[in-house]
Amino acid sequence: MVEGVAADEVRLLLERAERLEEERKGISDDIKDVFAEAKSRGYDIKALRSILRLRKRKPEEQQEETAIMEVYMRALGMMA
Repeated sequence: MVEGVAADEVRLLLERAERLEEERKGISDDIKDVFAEAKSRGYDIKALRSILRLRKRKPEEQQEETAIMEVYMRALGMMA
């Protein structure tokens, strides 16, 4: 132990973080593959990503954002 630091413990923590970083990279690559597949099938990727972000939110947050967007879009003449 050097000045209160347990080298083995620090090493284990870093190795664990490195493994998780590698897993995250793999998952990120998998997500890219899913969107590439969706694009190849003719889906709009921006729309899918927007929906994905909305689905992460609570229903009331989704409704609020959608309502605000509709107000802004109407003000800009983008909706009837």
